[in-house]
Amino acid sequence: MRTLYVVTHPEATHHVEGVVGGWHDSHLTPAGVRAAALIARALRAQVPDDADVELFSSDLHRTAQTADAVAAQFGVRPTLDRRLREKSYGQAEGRPQEWLDQRFVPPPAVGERMDHDEGVEGAETKAEWAQRVYAVMDEILRRPCGSQIVVTHGGSLTFVLASWIKMPIESAGYASFRAPSGSITTLREDDFFHNRQVVNLGDISHLDPGR
Repeated sequence: MRTLYVVTHPEATHHVEGVVGGWHDSHLTPAGVRAAALIARALRAQVPDDADVELFSSDLHRTAQTADAVAAQFGVRPTLDRRLREKSYGQAEGRPQEWLDQRFVPPPAVGERMDHDEGVEGAETKAEWAQRVYAVMDEILRRPCGSQIVVTHGGSLTFVLASWIKMPIESAGYASFRAPSGSITTLREDDFFHNRQVVNLGDISHLDPGR
């Protein structure tokens, strides 16, 4: 049986500054650092002590910091991969969110959504974003390890899950799996049918240690 834990990084500086994240290399806030420690402890409590564990992360600071907290609990070294990054917003990255909102061209309700031009120079299309996340997930899931942890971003979580359930990439234009910052999503594949289950989506109960 394979269990995949997908972590969305907790609060980062771009959240509190009101600027566009994307590939803008923001760091965890002090609250985010505390949340990363809670995430790491929650994962340690869920993963069997005798399990082999692999840890993968986006290479941006906010995710790498989160992965480092997890790595310390498991005694493993994270594999950093830029393909697990959030969507690139090109010229908008690091600018006020209002700057992007004024220029953003939303995708049509019907028609081409994956290659849609959002009106921001240098931004990735949804197709480019999905293709890189699908590619890295294919590589991760070809590995035989039974307990894997992936640290990524809230937007990229959609394509991690879409690839997990083997949604054709051309059908992912309407997909949206929402999870809060600092969440843990648990995915499981059984050894008999090889069905892939979404056990939970976006759990943040670990962020309230008083519960």
